[in-house]
Amino acid sequence: MSSVGYRQLWAVDPDGWRAAGATWAGLTGPLDRRVGGLRASAVRLRGGWSGGAATAADTRLGDLRDELTSIAPALIEVDQVLAELAGRLTAAKARLAEAVAQADAAGLLVDRSGGVQVDPARVRPTDRAGVTAAGMAATGVAAALRAALDGAATADRVAADRLAELARAAGTGWASAPPPGRPAPGAAPALVSAWWSGLTPAQRRWLIGREPALVGRLDGVPVAARDQANRLRLDGWRAELLAERRRLLSRVPPGPLTSIRLHGVAGRLAGLDALVERLAAGGAPRAYLLGLDPAGEGRVVVALGDPDHADRVLTYVPGMTAGLDDAAGELGRAARVLDRCAALAPAERSAAVLWLDYDAPDLLTEAASSGQARDAGPALHRFQEGLRASHDGSPARQTVLGHSYGSVVVGVAAREHGLAADALVFVGSPGVGASHAAELGVPAGEVWASTAPDDVIRAARSPEELGRRALLRTAPLAAVLGWPDQTGHELWFGHDPADPGFGGRVFPSGRGGHAGYWTPGNPALDGMAHVVLGRPL
Repeated sequence: MSSVGYRQLWAVDPDGWRAAGATWAGLTGPLDRRVGGLRASAVRLRGGWSGGAATAADTRLGDLRDELTSIAPALIEVDQVLAELAGRLTAAKARLAEAVAQADAAGLLVDRSGGVQVDPARVRPTDRAGVTAAGMAATGVAAALRAALDGAATADRVAADRLAELARAAGTGWASAPPPGRPAPGAAPALVSAWWSGLTPAQRRWLIGREPALVGRLDGVPVAARDQANRLRLDGWRAELLAERRRLLSRVPPGPLTSIRLHGVAGRLAGLDALVERLAAGGAPRAYLLGLDPAGEGRVVVALGDPDHADRVLTYVPGMTAGLDDAAGELGRAARVLDRCAALAPAERSAAVLWLDYDAPDLLTEAASSGQARDAGPALHRFQEGLRASHDGSPARQTVLGHSYGSVVVGVAAREHGLAADALVFVGSPGVGASHAAELGVPAGEVWASTAPDDVIRAARSPEELGRRALLRTAPLAAVLGWPDQTGHELWFGHDPADPGFGGRVFPSGRGGHAGYWTPGNPALDGMAHVVLGRPL
């Protein structure tokens, strides 16, 4: 065991590596401004200069822009490498701390070099049974210390190799000629992964820089590459929203429908800006942008932590009214589950994904139908398959969580298409399009659900509601929800998954209404984290 390695791991500061990575990523801003300046210079030259020399100058300015633009993915990649290093070191330090705590509990001492010995102040040499037990414990502690140091050494080696490859590329050129072939539309994520693996690093960088729209949306491409590609498109997406706002403002008089649309654009712009702020944050966990579409209500897929290198991965599917305007808030819910996972299992590496790549219902009339859930099913199926295909190392435990209408999306996708998931979780569910957990295709005992005692989703079957049925029969809302026809444990979309008769497993929730499951202190939050970790509740 290396004494230097032991001391280094205790002293290492993962946050320092994260901050260094964020600094590198922050250079993309000045780089974009320089590219914009070259573009503006070229426009001015074309306006007052012509001839062969002017053409040559314009070509040279274009080449300079291309060279500068090609650097941006590398700056983002450095940030990814250092964030990944920080995550691995954090887990290694947690394993080291657990090993030292184990030693202390067994009456052992760990010296400054990482050596393990019996503490004579706690175990007398004449106590043969005690010495024997301590010796056996020392073997386990030494192995745990060695595993922590090996994990840190592996992290260091992987990061050094990736940074060295980037340094070589800086000298030989970031990108090669265009790679031949592209995956066919709708190609299975496993085929996409095989195609990407067959490319050289230079070919991959060419695609990220020149075809970011392709790379950013392909399930099966590694998370890091999708993140690089999608970050390159952020300015373009914002420009789309600004152009939409200008078009709407040009309508005179605006009219009520235009005002509603303007309000929607403003919400999406604010949501995009909040998302960009989170993407630029240098703290843990790093955010990875896996997809975005500003059209309509807006769609977005963001990971907290790198799913390709995590031991545990949560995919969270939100429900009604979710869109780009409140993506940061929905991401906060995923973050709170991830925080609990880190608190419960600091030595394990977990990641959480906000998957909002579907048209969530905005109105009760839409939410009363499973149509939008069925439309979302194939995309959620492909995404989960992509996580399996791009994961590096031993397979991660994959959990898919649906809230409210999002639970309908998850349930329908699991039943009709299958989900690459080890566990399903439903909170505040109006039913999942199934009558029994066995229809959902995950291992027995891995369908989980929770509904708060004061969640309005319970209203259709609570005793208090029975006395109001006559009144509700005359109300439009009742007709939308179909409440008059529901009895027992049947909800809007089938059997209540939080009923033991559904065949799943139920974990408790405190009071907090339909959106309180993520409130700190709610037992539902710990329940979700335990399922993600695969630990008994």
